[in-house]
Amino acid sequence: MRKRDKKCIKSTSEEPKRHQRIVCLMSDEEQQIVDRYLEKYKITNKSRWLRETILMFIYKNMEEDYPTLFGEHDMRR
Repeated sequence: MRKRDKKCIKSTSEEPKRHQRIVCLMSDEEQQIVDRYLEKYKITNKSRWLRETILMFIYKNMEEDYPTLFGEHDMRR
């Protein structure tokens, strides 16, 4: 089966097009780790996986670091 034989989910006009590129260099060992992970979990779209993984990490940290009206020390009193 060729790669293009699979049905691709088309993006809707509501989704913004991606025009910005980010380049990341990895060592051979880091690349092997990523490749093994993708193969183990049968992830075929590396770009999507990287984007979602990075953004999920950022969102999680932003939620944890969300500013509050009072500092943590004041709230524990």
